[in-house]
Amino acid sequence: MNLKGKRILVTGSEGFIGSHLTERLVNLGAEVTALVQYNSFNNWGWIDTFDKNIKDNINVITGDIREYDNMKRVVKGQNVVFHLAALIAIPYSYLSPMAYVRTNVEGTTNVLEACREYDVQKIIHTSTSETYGTALYVPIDEKHPLQGQSPYSASKIGADKIAESFYKSFNLPVTTIRPFNTYGPRQSARAVIPTIISQILSGKTEIKLGSLKPTRDFNYVKDTAEAFVKIAESDKTVGEVINAGSNYEISIGDTVKKIANIIGKNINIHCDDERIRPVNSEVNRLLADNRKIKELTEWRPQYSLDDGLKETIGWIKNNMKYYKADIYNV
Repeated sequence: MNLKGKRILVTGSEGFIGSHLTERLVNLGAEVTALVQYNSFNNWGWIDTFDKNIKDNINVITGDIREYDNMKRVVKGQNVVFHLAALIAIPYSYLSPMAYVRTNVEGTTNVLEACREYDVQKIIHTSTSETYGTALYVPIDEKHPLQGQSPYSASKIGADKIAESFYKSFNLPVTTIRPFNTYGPRQSARAVIPTIISQILSGKTEIKLGSLKPTRDFNYVKDTAEAFVKIAESDKTVGEVINAGSNYEISIGDTVKKIANIIGKNINIHCDDERIRPVNSEVNRLLADNRKIKELTEWRPQYSLDDGLKETIGWIKNNMKYYKADIYNV
């Protein structure tokens, strides 16, 4: 499928990955509608920071995926839907599990029902590597068992299974993309890489983190956004679950050392109990098997971790107003 000229809806367009994907789709020549969560301030999230030539080519609609009537209104007339809207912060899911069910499971059902009613040509549903839990084997392929190690991951497993059921029950042309640990410009300080960078850049010599032992498969956000695009373009991906990962593993502790070395600062690390997950909830190891996405699409990661970190550090340095380094983002 050629996305140029297609009418495309992006839910969660104002967020971290969604904003990068929205920009990419505009540059590809798509007719983009951006669904932004309604708020009384008429705030469009990261879309508000876009260059005018990009922003002027986006049809921004406010609403909420938890409202089915609203989703019918938004989805009508769209050719392709990228569904990224979700509650994603793991620590907050311990405080309010039901909010994650209502947004991630019920909200996803609303999106899929609306797509079914209006015969959308292709839907890309967004999952997460957190659904795999701690690796039972590596690299983690798409057949790896799913483990609900947090209310967040459980809600995403539920959403993934709803998507699967709509494909199998109604032949809805849905694909599930399962990104591993995306990082880059615009990411919230709730995530580990911007947390590390913003604390160091704020002048702290002792930074607060959770466990340093878990390993992650980090992916630069532009690579992740391109994975969405390539999966949508491919005719081979309908009905599939597809990992988007780098197939490179690094511990949180070594990531801290790498970032500090790039910035050129000597730091100490304080393991903060508040930032440590419950023992059975911690995902200790993630490493993606990315053979499937390479076989089904033309996608290949373009950014090394060092190159992506340098771009991220540069962006955060110029945008420290968005970060409160003294506050732990739940």
